[in-house]
Amino acid sequence: MNPTKLIGIALIVAGSLGLAYGGFSYTKETTGMKVGPIELKVQEKQNVDVPLIVSGGAVVLGIFLLVAVGRK
Repeated sequence: MNPTKLIGIALIVAGSLGLAYGGFSYTKETTGMKVGPIELKVQEKQNVDVPLIVSGGAVVLGIFLLVAVGRK
């Protein structure tokens, strides 16, 4: 399989996931306080929103790559 087709498929899948979920979240661990050998760690939940235009653009670009490579 052509690498361009694989990139196109990956863009379609990533764009579809972005459209379906609208973003993702992750947990960031930071040190809140450190006194000698004792550390207080804090876990913060971070949210990353993926804009609809980026997700839609990824799907359109992935389809374009599949069609453009298929014509050759």
